[in-house]
Amino acid sequence: MKRVIPSETEMYDIAELFKVFGDSTRIKILYSLFDGEVCVQDIADKLGMTQSAISHQLRILKQNKLVKTRREGKMIYYSLDDDHVRTIIAQGCEHIRE
Repeated sequence: MKRVIPSETEMYDIAELFKVFGDSTRIKILYSLFDGEVCVQDIADKLGMTQSAISHQLRILKQNKLVKTRREGKMIYYSLDDDHVRTIIAQGCEHIRE
């Protein structure tokens, strides 16, 4: 069975997605969201980073549809956008452990 090569646009989008995963801080943030919704301050405390640094990385993750937000009053809670994010990271871990 022959595979169809993705279009140039799709290949560009895939490359851009993998660039997002190319930063260990963003991977740590994604891991911190595996158990559910978390606010910026809780992520910052858990990772020992500033709220500003976490917010910057979360903005990138949100722009790339890897995290989503929910507002409750003044608080914004972040969570994984869908299970594909967990799968991509799990596959990456499996690959490097082989």
